[in-house]
Amino acid sequence: MIKVMLADDEDLVRSGLRMILSSAGDIEVVAECDDGHLVADLARQHRPHVLLLDIRMRSSDGLMALRKLRAVPDPPRIAMLTTFDVDEYVSEALRLGASGFLLKDTEPEQLVRAVRDLASGGAVLDPGVAARVLAAVADGERAAEPARRLLASLSEREREVLVLIGQGMSNAEIGGTLHLSEATVKGYVSSVLGKIGAVNRVQAALVAFRGGLIA
Repeated sequence: MIKVMLADDEDLVRSGLRMILSSAGDIEVVAECDDGHLVADLARQHRPHVLLLDIRMRSSDGLMALRKLRAVPDPPRIAMLTTFDVDEYVSEALRLGASGFLLKDTEPEQLVRAVRDLASGGAVLDPGVAARVLAAVADGERAAEPARRLLASLSEREREVLVLIGQGMSNAEIGGTLHLSEATVKGYVSSVLGKIGAVNRVQAALVAFRGGLIA
């Protein structure tokens, strides 16, 4: 079972996420909280594999919780919950170890898939927020030349795959778009990450954005 913890100060949001995730046979919501001050202690107690963490809460923001989680042994994989109003918190959240960003109203199937991807060591970037996340992280500066040098090492097919990664697509969705098997796409994704020195899909998308491959 994939153990998930929810941290959001809106009861309705937590209730909706719990209902969706609990409907999946391989996911269990083991803890919830509405206060960023409690996140690290609950993570130590319940040892979740995945944490869905509100980037902004009334009592404290998600960044404070992220800082405390760095001291937790074997911390969970973390995706920040956000709205379309992506702000300056995004860049800092990535620096502090967040593995992705999800909209609070993410479609149920996509939410379940994202949790599974996170639990298996992947990173997630919701298509609805991808462009805004990349723009916020870039902080108005594309750093074009270093990124373009990295992108020059990619084949045409790898560049196509990278563009779709930047749009927040899963391997299955990329395969459907490019008429490739999911296993073939997985191979391309691994190759892309290796060539550009990215540790996950979010970092890969950022390189593509800075290099002008993604508008």
